[in-house]
Amino acid sequence: MNIEDLFTLKGKVALVTGGSRGIGLMIARGFLAAGAKVYISSRKADVCDRVAAELGAEGGTCVSLPADLSTEDECRRLAEEVALREEALHILVNNAGANWGAPLEEYPDSAWDKIYALNVKGIFNLTRACLPLLRKAARREDPARVINIGSVDGLKPPRMENYAYAASKAAVHHLTRVLASRFKGDLITVNAIAPGPFESKMMAATLAQFRDVIESSVPLGRIGVPEDMAGVSIFLASKAGAYLTGAVIPCDGGLAEI
Repeated sequence: MNIEDLFTLKGKVALVTGGSRGIGLMIARGFLAAGAKVYISSRKADVCDRVAAELGAEGGTCVSLPADLSTEDECRRLAEEVALREEALHILVNNAGANWGAPLEEYPDSAWDKIYALNVKGIFNLTRACLPLLRKAARREDPARVINIGSVDGLKPPRMENYAYAASKAAVHHLTRVLASRFKGDLITVNAIAPGPFESKMMAATLAQFRDVIESSVPLGRIGVPEDMAGVSIFLASKAGAYLTGAVIPCDGGLAEI
């Protein structure tokens, strides 16, 4: 058994949504280090272009494809942009997402529409749009991979009042299982990662105010670092994870389990 072959992504093409910051950036950087060609997408074109250039300068090939994945048309357009450049897509990471926090009495109805449009419908629409490319990459011993980014907040009730976000991430986890069942004849695996607290723009304000409390609540006693997220993502995308589908893997320092 060759361990390097087990975890390499050489020769593979990946698309990481929300890849210009936070968890998406951690995954994109890890995939590049493992040898993949990586496309990153985010809503802000200037940021996406800048980050892709920075990642490419670190080594490997990273391409910017900006898109607003809260609409079906943009999901289709992004898939078409990839298809113009690649014959097949080996790895799709559905990471783009939004959050909304407010007290229960003040929580707006519009928050549910915004969060579900991106966090749930966006995953469904983009995965469906990328399905022809994923099918072309699929092999019996090395399936194509879809990796959805859920959250520990979808596994246990969160401390923060982020009602639509927490519910959307629970929906992501179950959508992962539904799609894994649907794609079992297509040689496409579908798994989810449920991150706990990581350094990201979405978590920045919360960590600035409550870091000590959050760290003390994590059984392993710390906030997640980029290597933690890159490691589990590379596992799911490489030969090491080829026999796993329909799973929701917590990456949370034991927060949801202990």
